[in-house]
Amino acid sequence: MVFNSFQFLWLFPLLFVAYYALCGVISLSPRVRHRLGNAFLILASYGLYLQWKPAYALLLLGVTAVTYWGALAVEKTPEARGRRRRLLACLALLALLPLLVFKYYGFLSGALCGLLSSLGIATSLPGLNWALPLGISFYTLIALGYLFDVYYGRILAERNWWDYALFVSFFPHILSGPISRASDLLPQIKAERRFCYTQAVSGLKALLWGMFLKVVMADRLGLYVDVVLDEWQWNTGTSCLVASFAYSLQIYGDFAGYSLMAVGVGRLMGFELVNNFRRPYFAVSVTDFWRRWHISLSSWLRDYVYIPLGGNRRGKGRTYLNIMLTFLVSGVWHGASWTFVAWGLLHGLAQVIEKALGLQRCESRRWLVRLPRILVTFAVIDVLWVFFRMPTIAAGWGVVSKMLTQGGSVLMASLRDIVFSVVAVGIVLAAELAQEFAPARLDLLAGRHTSLRWSAYVCLLLLIAMTGVLDSGQFIYSSF
Repeated sequence: MVFNSFQFLWLFPLLFVAYYALCGVISLSPRVRHRLGNAFLILASYGLYLQWKPAYALLLLGVTAVTYWGALAVEKTPEARGRRRRLLACLALLALLPLLVFKYYGFLSGALCGLLSSLGIATSLPGLNWALPLGISFYTLIALGYLFDVYYGRILAERNWWDYALFVSFFPHILSGPISRASDLLPQIKAERRFCYTQAVSGLKALLWGMFLKVVMADRLGLYVDVVLDEWQWNTGTSCLVASFAYSLQIYGDFAGYSLMAVGVGRLMGFELVNNFRRPYFAVSVTDFWRRWHISLSSWLRDYVYIPLGGNRRGKGRTYLNIMLTFLVSGVWHGASWTFVAWGLLHGLAQVIEKALGLQRCESRRWLVRLPRILVTFAVIDVLWVFFRMPTIAAGWGVVSKMLTQGGSVLMASLRDIVFSVVAVGIVLAAELAQEFAPARLDLLAGRHTSLRWSAYVCLLLLIAMTGVLDSGQFIYSSF
């Protein structure tokens, strides 16, 4: 269910009322109410997933079954002679198989045919014209993280199939994350839940702000980005530069907006999902950026890729190699294209350079020290986003070359789009500045004064209704 769609506006309230009606039936025992509530959430999660392509729900069910039964087997298998590790490798590969086939088969077959063609061997491999299953990258990592946690002894294998099925398929996080951990979400699934007014209000605030980020800022900026970058050959370097800034803000508003809406919906249903963003464009280094951007993915890569590779425990050279390998995985996870490979490796290279020069941290709170580093970091991230956005490395390099070497006039959008975009970016920037440097005093949505809070709510709702791009546009990260 896309959170910025008309379907969400009418269907979610019905799900909300039905869910709490089941959880609040007084004549039933707490245990029965809890089971009914979880059963309802499983049916709702799978029902919403079945709306897209029903057959692909079998893939979700398959990944869930493999990791559920696999974790039980891993827990019972002794480590002698590497049996447990080999079992884990087989199970992880089996769980990854749908992702590998649907997302990477075309890329790998094309790369292989290109290599053979360069060697003078003409060949072709059959292609797959199937659409990528929604959320497959996210629910695969959720399930694999659980399997790895059982292997490392961080948690016990879950015995209740229904609780585990809900953990993997929970509808707020299945489309674009956040990538939940079993240690965080399973205890909430097992706990009795009743309606909490404070938690619901907090959820509505997150939902409101996330909707503003998506439909007022991100989608409005996206109109300009698509016009310029889709036809970059015919636009000036200045236009490409402006479009790159707009895209940096667009992808932040799009993904952070979705994550906040997922957190908000989770809170309304009685769950706390992980916060995926912490003002990433105030980062003082690329390393710091990845502590603030897509936090659930960053921590997943750290715990299940970087640390198992050896982390920083085997000397500088091995540490740098581990960083590069980890961000190669990050790039490949984002998409089956050489542009994502390049994007991931360049992020890894930037962090290696920072670590070698001791620039990964900035302890000073002085503006004269932090501001230049924030601006330099944003410039680096902005250039790298170009490769993320463009279809080929050549196109990405063409845009970057124009940005750095050519000037020219700026392609102007309509006056309405300019005004709406500037207002949206200004509001987001003011809110981010307040949260970063004075969170207790300037957060209007959580202020003490009722009149100020409700004024902020009404203003955001009016801006969404009057200036938002309300076309139920898909979220950028849902395609990953």
